[in-house]
Amino acid sequence: MVQYNFKKITVVPTGKDFVDIILSRTQRQTPTVVHKGYAISRLRQFYMRKVKFTEQNFREKLSTIIDEFPRLEDIHPFYGDLLHVLYNKDHYKLALGQINSARNRIEKVRKDYIRLLKYGDSLYRCKSLKVAALGHMCTQVKKIGPSLAYLEQVRQHMARLPSIDPNTRTVLICGYPNVGKSSFMNKITRADVDVQPYAFTTKSLFVGHTDYKYLRYQVIDTPGILDRPFEDRNIIEMCSITALAHLRAAVLFFLDVSGSSIDGLSEEDKKLVEEMKSEAAKTVIGQRVDLKMKSKKMNDQLNRFHVAIPKPRDNKERLPCIPQAVLEAKAKANGEKEKRKLERDLENENGGAGVYSASLRKHYILADDEWKEDLMPEILDGHNVYDFVDPDILERLEELEREEGLRLQEDGDDEDVEMDDQDLTPEEREALAEIRKKKSLLIREHRIKKSTAESRPTVPRKFDKDRKFTSGRMGRQLSALGLDPSAAISRSRSRSVSRVGRKRERSMARDKGDVDAMDVDADKPTKKQRLRSVSRSRSRSRPPSEVSPGDGFKDSAQKVKAIKMGKKSVKARNKDARRGEADRVIPTLRPKHLFSGKRSIGKTQRR
Repeated sequence: MVQYNFKKITVVPTGKDFVDIILSRTQRQTPTVVHKGYAISRLRQFYMRKVKFTEQNFREKLSTIIDEFPRLEDIHPFYGDLLHVLYNKDHYKLALGQINSARNRIEKVRKDYIRLLKYGDSLYRCKSLKVAALGHMCTQVKKIGPSLAYLEQVRQHMARLPSIDPNTRTVLICGYPNVGKSSFMNKITRADVDVQPYAFTTKSLFVGHTDYKYLRYQVIDTPGILDRPFEDRNIIEMCSITALAHLRAAVLFFLDVSGSSIDGLSEEDKKLVEEMKSEAAKTVIGQRVDLKMKSKKMNDQLNRFHVAIPKPRDNKERLPCIPQAVLEAKAKANGEKEKRKLERDLENENGGAGVYSASLRKHYILADDEWKEDLMPEILDGHNVYDFVDPDILERLEELEREEGLRLQEDGDDEDVEMDDQDLTPEEREALAEIRKKKSLLIREHRIKKSTAESRPTVPRKFDKDRKFTSGRMGRQLSALGLDPSAAISRSRSRSVSRVGRKRERSMARDKGDVDAMDVDADKPTKKQRLRSVSRSRSRSRPPSEVSPGDGFKDSAQKVKAIKMGKKSVKARNKDARRGEADRVIPTLRPKHLFSGKRSIGKTQRR
């Protein structure tokens, strides 16, 4: 009889699904229509009912989760230790404790807001308190979302555990990995355990049942166990250890005498295994002979046989005569039977995986096999490159780097030559200092402008309070440099004159002023000035019927016809005000006829 059935545990929803289920149930099973003309006592009762109903649903669902999951202290020690091995009982208890705490907090939220709703003085206040109460409850459930997800994974895994009865007759199959435990299980029971030619195929406990002398036995197949300390065992091995420790069963320990499971045994145990192997072989052969002797066909077959036993005619020993060709054939067959050593064999001989490292050089095709294991296997024309490396190459490299550094330093000194003011007169020294000061100021102002160019607003000239850019200042600076500022001042003033009423064509006076100003700056006009002096015509718009290259039309008549056909095709649709491909579309995300009102008793196919 099965004592524990973990498959009946209810599915644990996620935090978001939990909230959706409860709020949907509250919406469907409580009144939804209320008017502000109702008496205040009726409004309070309406919203108090919603808060109480929501809290009741939360409490019932959380209580179901807590009650259905088994308590590790109340179940059999076998299942308690097995759950601890698989899921860590500390995490398991912590998750259930968080569920219980959330249930208590939700109940406290309900009490607090019911107390506040009793003193609600308006429809708006009662509704706000109801929304706040439901929001706090949903927040508590969302906080335990990771615990709910963990418990759902535990539930799914527990549902896949075999139904083991710790109190019935049990045969426990255990032993080394890959020794035939699962194959024996499949032979004596109707269980279908996966069998593969590698170790640790069975990773969990499997249960089967068999009958022996009219009694039902429970057969449990366990994963393989390695001979190592308890602290080094993994989860798969701990499942077998748990079954051995807590189940009252007859233990069958399996060994594969032909495999690697006897490599770790002592010499005495190996001799005992060999004796058992020979005795088992004799027993099996004797059993087969007895079965054949008892068959009905045996007498008919024995009458056809005559066993002749020759007697020696003298005391002379006569050795067997084997032809030479037969001996050569046997030697050749024995040579072919010798198996070529594989990388796996070499790995097992040299310490196993993690210790042996396969050499990738032994298959190199070189003129000399001794070159394969060279530390620097760079071979050119049959010679090792390392033999031609100059031993003083590092010293020569340092010398070249030192020489290159000196040359770069000399080139830098030539570029950074500053004007020496030792041979200058005092007036020239003052001018040089003024130029250097002006240069540093310009660089600083340029950096400030560049750093604030994106965020700096454009300020009109009339708001220049400091009067930094005036014609008088420009004239003083040009005069200080020994230049005539009259032409430049007149040009700047002529450009600042209002152009109201002025014709669009260029005047000769402005052209002359431009020429004089250019004479002040340079002897030859710049490219910008030449482009400015050339008159430009006003651009004209292209008519719709004109064909431009790339339009795909043969002539203007074909283009006009295409435009008319396009307008005609959309005229009927525009007339009916139908939606076209280029119209902006805002779909109705929540259709009112599907999400408003209460669901009736009838069909539910539309929701």
